Amino acid sequence: MKYYLLSDNIDTQIGMRLAGVEGIVVHEPDEFKQAFDQALADKDIAILLITEKLVNLCPEYVAQQKTNNKIPLIVELPDRHGSKRPDDYILNYVRDAIGVRL
Repeated sequence: MKYYLLSDNIDTQIGMRLAGVEGIVVHEPDEFKQAFDQALADKDIAILLITEKLVNLCPEYVAQQKTNNKIPLIVELPDRHGSKRPDDYILNYVRDAIGVRL
């Protein structure tokens, strides 16, 4: 079982490659969907890392795959400039999911 990266920039790919994670750089929604589907079809990939910018290209498509597939685990990575999500993202996610205010 291995990791695989779908990135929107070469810097993230090079950094992950130095850590031993193979991957590909894509920029267009069609390229992303094709690379994403190929990664899902590869049974050796256990964890699929995707940069936030790519997830934002096709958010519904990624969410559908997260819901329907147990493997690979799909993890969204912030880019080198940091996350685009607000600081209280996790708190809002928990509140929306289970109705508990923390």
